[in-house]
Amino acid sequence: MRLSTSLIYSQGYDAIARQQNDLLHTQQQIAANKKLLTPSDDPVAAAQVQAQTQALDQAGMFTSNVSAAAAAQQQIDAFLQQVSDLLQRVRTLAVSAGSTTLSTSDRAAIATEVSGAAQDLLGIANTQDANGKYVFSGTSVDTQPFTATPGGATYNGDQGQQQVQVGPSRSVPVNVAGSALFEQAGTGNGVLTTRAAAGNTGSGVIGAGSVASPAALTGHTFRLQFGVAAGVTTYDVLDVTAGTTVSAGNAYVDGTAITVAGMQTTVKGAPATGDAFTLAPSKPQSLFTTLANLVSTLQTPAATPGASTQVANGVAAALQDIDQGVNNVLTLRAGAGAYMTELDALTSSLSSRTVQGQQTLSNLQDLDYNKALSDFARQQVALQAAQQSFTKVSGLSLFNYLQP
Repeated sequence: MRLSTSLIYSQGYDAIARQQNDLLHTQQQIAANKKLLTPSDDPVAAAQVQAQTQALDQAGMFTSNVSAAAAAQQQIDAFLQQVSDLLQRVRTLAVSAGSTTLSTSDRAAIATEVSGAAQDLLGIANTQDANGKYVFSGTSVDTQPFTATPGGATYNGDQGQQQVQVGPSRSVPVNVAGSALFEQAGTGNGVLTTRAAAGNTGSGVIGAGSVASPAALTGHTFRLQFGVAAGVTTYDVLDVTAGTTVSAGNAYVDGTAITVAGMQTTVKGAPATGDAFTLAPSKPQSLFTTLANLVSTLQTPAATPGASTQVANGVAAALQDIDQGVNNVLTLRAGAGAYMTELDALTSSLSSRTVQGQQTLSNLQDLDYNKALSDFARQQVALQAAQQSFTKVSGLSLFNYLQP
């Protein structure tokens, strides 16, 4: 085979260039601490790196969202605790106000304290966060949620909840709409409500009531209308919703259970002619209305006919409504606690996924220094050998073998 000079030079150059390229590539890997410098180094591994990087970025975003949601739930729980403490304080005041030994001025003083508590509650309801956004206005964060009125407060926000995505298909709320917290507490015992009419003049006090037969409940409002004739007290049962008389002339016995359409209650004392009491399904009532009603009750003038009985009925009604408010707060706190438990679990899961993903990514692209340095040394030797062999081969000539 004939080897031309151009072929020798060409092959020698190619061999040296390959060795230099390999050496340079290894040097770049060592400098970058990366096994994959370009996708062409390992197309399959490069695709896996891209997918794993995207998964880690997503996990990082969800981790940040989970942290924000957890902080928001903790803030919600703190506000709910404040509301609960305030209602418990008002309840204690209401219990004290129910004492028959208190004077009108004593009750007026308690009414002043309850009014102050109502202002504190309004302050909580109109709380703003560090960015000046209202916490309890739903999604209308720039709208002040509550405006004080003579009978309580009016809600100006909406019913929406702000959501934060904490997983590919999971979002959690990061606020509580003011309507849910301050306006959705039930009245009475949460199922039915018993009330004394505002103009009662006798000494009749109605009990809290209970459900005697759930199947017999109609959802209607009923009124017990009392009358006294010749020293005998009777009452009529009127269906206010239907506008009909259920029964008339029922004998009244102090403290005996009265059952109407599955609802049961008692009336103690001596109702006067014209006195009335209602039994109705429980309905949502604003906490501000509850406190305003209590204040109005405690400010009842002593000269009002049946004032002491009106105060007793009003305080009993307020205690029931406050208890429903506390129960509503506890329900919301239970929800916040459930979210915090879920977010704790998500934090742990995301942390594990991140660690695993980082390990996988490291296995795919991080450089094995020992192997890289060994390859670098080997490639240096190979390059030197190629250079030296090329020098020797290129120096060959027939003139070297001619004798003078």
